[in-house]
Amino acid sequence: MKIIITGALGHIGSQLIRELPQKFSGAEIIMIDNLSSQRYCSLFNLPENGNYSFIEADVINNDLEKIFKNGDVVIHLAALTNAEGSFERRKEVEYVNYNTTVSVANACCVTNCPMIHISSTSVYGTQKKIVDENCNSDELKPQSPYAEVKLKEENFLKSLFNEKKLNVIICRFGTICGISPGMRFHTAVNKFCWQAIMGQPLTVWETALNQKRPYLSSYDAIRAITFIINNRLFDGNIYNILAENLTVNDVIGYIKKYVPDIKIKFVQSEIMNQLSYEVSNQRFIDKGFEFKGKVETNIKDSIELLSKAGGSRVKKNIF
Repeated sequence: MKIIITGALGHIGSQLIRELPQKFSGAEIIMIDNLSSQRYCSLFNLPENGNYSFIEADVINNDLEKIFKNGDVVIHLAALTNAEGSFERRKEVEYVNYNTTVSVANACCVTNCPMIHISSTSVYGTQKKIVDENCNSDELKPQSPYAEVKLKEENFLKSLFNEKKLNVIICRFGTICGISPGMRFHTAVNKFCWQAIMGQPLTVWETALNQKRPYLSSYDAIRAITFIINNRLFDGNIYNILAENLTVNDVIGYIKKYVPDIKIKFVQSEIMNQLSYEVSNQRFIDKGFEFKGKVETNIKDSIELLSKAGGSRVKKNIF
């Protein structure tokens, strides 16, 4: 088996490349990353049983057809991912993320290599309490340039599925949480864990405290990807991939179990006009997948790893 991962050194990719040799013994694992985030450490201590090849490359300007030839699947993770930060980098985010996806998808069409595309539940901006993949266009109101481009990418991939028979699945991931060698701390759960350990106020968007949002453990993210590969689930459909819908207040409550003396600072953000809503994961569950990851467990694990840097604030005897 030949598995190609774009954006292989990021939050999800850096853990995925460590799990793949266990899930697909003997597989050739091709890792592509442009190292723009300088996460060289994601390549440290890879499992000895992995058959790895690393390519430092920008997928927009590379001969992907040569790399994808005889591939069994491309897992497309490469993207600029900071939704809030995308307001200041709107043109760059649109250019990089959209053209990266176009390049990967076109190469998959030519080589007949199936594609797993990672989108985001941030494409929703509905006022309905629960939303699923069958929602109408009025319920797709992306609230950031990052989310706008994700929706544009989805539409492009659906057109390739219909017109050129691209073998593809579109996964709308919830907000990722959980530890990995290449994890970042700009998303809510990870950022709050860092701030709590460092004795900093938790910076909460002013309107977000009681709004529900979908979350996904990196553990389940990797399980979902391997599930898709094992079941050859390249049906051109969109699937919401998330384990829990939680409010920011729920997340803060979990953190307080381990760092009781946290403070909250309300801040302004351009992503502040979404109302509370929940995202349904039933379509993916109906395919036979069971979500097992828990945000509280991810928080506990993250705080345990970070506690030596600010251990005086961590509740004693919790680990």
